[in-house]
Amino acid sequence: MAGIRRFFTLLVIAAAVTILGSLLFGLLIGSSAARAVSVGCYGVGCFLLVGGFFVGNRGPARLKGDDTAGPFGLGTRRRLRWATADEREDALGTSAIFVVLGFVLILVGVIADSRHDLL
Repeated sequence: MAGIRRFFTLLVIAAAVTILGSLLFGLLIGSSAARAVSVGCYGVGCFLLVGGFFVGNRGPARLKGDDTAGPFGLGTRRRLRWATADEREDALGTSAIFVVLGFVLILVGVIADSRHDLL
């Protein structure tokens, strides 16, 4: 139950920041409020969807410690290790949160879009 409450809190904060930022930017460029909110939600939602895709598709290898680099970055040696099960689960959970937030923001953009009727 606490996880659902935290998720909806994050959702409300993300939507509020996106809507307020979109309204302010829309006022600066002289756009209507509905158009500014819809385009802002579309943009942030798409960004979160793409971000969630890349976070979720991170490979199983992780960097191990610091890189040892030669002069001007030449001769860099990267030591790798395999990700733990917790790291893989965390990446999958973070990806799911980004994708769901992005999808919900796109839906808010569709609802706010005044160019098309939903019914």
